[in-house]
Amino acid sequence: MTAHLFALEQYDCSPGADGPRPAFGTPDCRLVAVVQLPTDDVVIALVKGPDADVVAAAAEAAAWRVDRLVPARWIHPPGTESPDPKLS
Repeated sequence: MTAHLFALEQYDCSPGADGPRPAFGTPDCRLVAVVQLPTDDVVIALVKGPDADVVAAAAEAAAWRVDRLVPARWIHPPGTESPDPKLS
């Protein structure tokens, strides 16, 4: 299986929306990271999976609301060193 990176986006400005999101995953799909942009009321989850349908199904099974699901790509993957030591 070739894993591709996807970004799941949730847009929410309702009270209490900044609480923890449940982790999810299947043998074919893995949650890599989740970040919240509080000033924009956005949560972005990075997920690895074989295709968008598998990622969407895993999110739905974990009761994640998905407002947008798009392919993504790493610019600076986790665990790699920055070429500029001032950015590390």
